[in-house]
Amino acid sequence: MPHTIALLRRWGALTKARAHTNRLSSRANAYGAAASSQVETVGAGGGRSSAASSVVKKQQSASEEKVKMIDLNPPRGTRDFLPAEMRVQKWLFSKFAQVSEMYGFDEIMAPVLENEALFTRKGGEEITQQLYNFTDKGDRPVSLRPELTPSLARIVLKQGKGAIYPLKYYAIGQCWRYERMTRGRRREHYQWNMDVVGVSDVSAEAELIAALVTFMQRVGLSDKDVGIKISTRSLLAEVLAAAGVPDDAFVPVCIAVDKLDKVGEEKVREELAAVGVPDSAATQILAALKVTSLEDMQELLGESTKALDELTELFRMLDARGMSDWLVFDPSVVRGLSYYTGVVFEGFDRKGELRAIFGGGRYDRLMSTYGGEDIPCAGFGFGDAVIMELLSERNLMPSDAEIRRVLGIPETIVVSATSEAMFDAAGTVAEKLRCRQADAADGVTRVDLVLEKKKKLKWIFKLCDRVAASTLYLVGEKEWADGQKVVKKDLATGEQEAIALDEL
Repeated sequence: MPHTIALLRRWGALTKARAHTNRLSSRANAYGAAASSQVETVGAGGGRSSAASSVVKKQQSASEEKVKMIDLNPPRGTRDFLPAEMRVQKWLFSKFAQVSEMYGFDEIMAPVLENEALFTRKGGEEITQQLYNFTDKGDRPVSLRPELTPSLARIVLKQGKGAIYPLKYYAIGQCWRYERMTRGRRREHYQWNMDVVGVSDVSAEAELIAALVTFMQRVGLSDKDVGIKISTRSLLAEVLAAAGVPDDAFVPVCIAVDKLDKVGEEKVREELAAVGVPDSAATQILAALKVTSLEDMQELLGESTKALDELTELFRMLDARGMSDWLVFDPSVVRGLSYYTGVVFEGFDRKGELRAIFGGGRYDRLMSTYGGEDIPCAGFGFGDAVIMELLSERNLMPSDAEIRRVLGIPETIVVSATSEAMFDAAGTVAEKLRCRQADAADGVTRVDLVLEKKKKLKWIFKLCDRVAASTLYLVGEKEWADGQKVVKKDLATGEQEAIALDEL
């Protein structure tokens, strides 16, 4: 048998020549033939022979019935993640986590399955109609979480007086909503949340928005790609008061106004009428929502107000951080969730092709809806679907090699026997390579042992490409007989050498 090194050199020469067409052999399909040959014709009253024939026929019939293939797609609105896609997800999540940690936030997590009351207690929101909810085997109403903020509220309330404020938490978790799917909207998605608990002024919102800008910059996006619309619900409340709309109409008006970009002005006017807003008041509201500067809004209201002062302070804080080019004053931004009470903000694609990238705001009265004492809070939710579309469209997605580098994915070594007889020896080599780094402080190298025992070099090299291997160890009979040596091949340079097992 030729040396393994000689085989490698011959393989290098062969790969430069044109590959021969593989000859394929066909076989006749003899499905059910064996069972058919055993069936004999018997007359009435055949006794035991007749019974045996009946059994054979039933066995034949069962064997000839093909099992129907199940639907191989995941449930509608959900996704599979193969290895390359998992690496992309880990890369995105690592960016979320890095920015959160940079800003001094601590990670938390809650179960994806929560008590249903956590999401239905408030009522009147569209989200309550989109729950994946059911009664468990203990007759308890539960739900897959549609968002992370209610779980945060539960965690904060559970800490009680033991909590030391302010709390700065972040989470990256799976969420579920049964809703109509559109571009960038799935029924199952992952969401990044950052929340500040215990700070009552807009310094909390400034910190959150700054973190969002930092994230955008770290993935290659600029203020030419993404803008952040900012307003406050208090401002809308002042507009409604000026239009003569009663306070109890505030929440349904917010829900209607939040749909302005999606359904248009006329549809919003219809929804306002449905909740008792007169057409003249609706005209005033819609006109106010078109104002594009704080100065013009002050002129419309006739005076400076608390809401305008709050927004002015927030814009000043972010301008001091050099982030003003990212910001857009837009009074139509109110966010659909009823627990928001003050400043609200929303990330948008400057080209206008994608839905909201993220959204958040202040929610100072959420805790009391669960029976606790209210605590000032602000936070945002950032889904994984739209941002991935945006990065792909802007050609900002890193290559797989870059993702591996950023994630610190260790190098991969492939170990393969050149013959079936050398498989045990290849296993010995693989374990030697694994054990030498068992206590490595800087992570471990992936050692991928080829489990198939009769694979040719062409297949092995394709495997090396697929797993991005840096080194290939081939265990051949002659080298192993010569002092337990193996061939080590550097797949980047092509250099190779025989090396003893003890020197690995």
